[in-house]
Amino acid sequence: MTGSETPAISCRNLWQVFGDNADSALKQALSHHNNADEVSQALRAKGLVPAVQDVNFEVKEGELFVIMGLSGSGKSTLIRCISQLLPASGGEIRIEGEDIVSASKARLIALRRKTLGMVFQHFGLFPHMTVADNVAYPLRVQGIKRKTRRAKAQEVIELVGLAGREDRYPRELSGGQRQRVGIARSLVTDCSVWFLDEPFSALDPLIRRQLQDEFLDIQAKLKTTIVFITHDINEALKLADRIAIMRDGKIVQIGTPADIVLNPVDDYVREFSKDVAKGRHANVASVMQSPEGNSYGVDDPGLRRDMTLDAALARCMELYDPVPVRDSNGTLVGVINPADLAAALQVETDHV
Repeated sequence: MTGSETPAISCRNLWQVFGDNADSALKQALSHHNNADEVSQALRAKGLVPAVQDVNFEVKEGELFVIMGLSGSGKSTLIRCISQLLPASGGEIRIEGEDIVSASKARLIALRRKTLGMVFQHFGLFPHMTVADNVAYPLRVQGIKRKTRRAKAQEVIELVGLAGREDRYPRELSGGQRQRVGIARSLVTDCSVWFLDEPFSALDPLIRRQLQDEFLDIQAKLKTTIVFITHDINEALKLADRIAIMRDGKIVQIGTPADIVLNPVDDYVREFSKDVAKGRHANVASVMQSPEGNSYGVDDPGLRRDMTLDAALARCMELYDPVPVRDSNGTLVGVINPADLAAALQVETDHV
């Protein structure tokens, strides 16, 4: 982050309504009703579909903001509204302080060419173009000379791990490699805001986890502001600085991964995280108490506020001596260090 106080993305009272004369119907409903639920009921009574309802949030510069929800929750519609691929029915959207709802068509084109990067589940590569030409295509549209755009394309090709495949065609690549091309193409213009709509959901689990790791490495290097859509809670928890959970077009909770796991606001959010290994995603700071008025022993296992609960448990276990292990008849069959129990649990959950 640069420390700018202006949010990279700001949404205020954002609506997306589908149906005949939806925009005028929304304006009328907003003028006659006091809250979003009443407005939504009025719209549905007219046969309209309020797919995004009164959404409000900000994304900080350099933040990785994940929007998740079940199929039909409105998350993909929301990201298309924010990027203005789908004009919003009502509300305010600002990108780096600029009102893009009222932006002209020419201005939106300019933003998409230089400021906004987009990656979707389906790669959308040109089959007749090589990897290098696919990646360089946005620069070609900008009129940049071939030598310059090829050099820039090479930089991002190497960044996403495709060096040596510059002259291959999409048909010669695996699904994971094709998605890397899509990621590289969206990055080649040095975008400052990056939208990704379930980019890894079509990939097998091993490739998906590998791309998630690489994605985090890219984010660490570029510090790009990211809005990432997923329906996978484990993916959200792994990637996000903050998570917004959607249901029926509404955002029901926004919080850090630890907030979502430890403090779900309702049963819907709780259901998402019920099978999550909480010790991997919550840190010590989320459960610790103030030192004032609380006593503690002389042992100091060296806990830090940013440690995961799993790591803290393993560190605390190191204070205890090995204990006996017996069979069903009570015969001594071995010993185990409590720290090894915690470590084994941590390794197991890391591979879930």
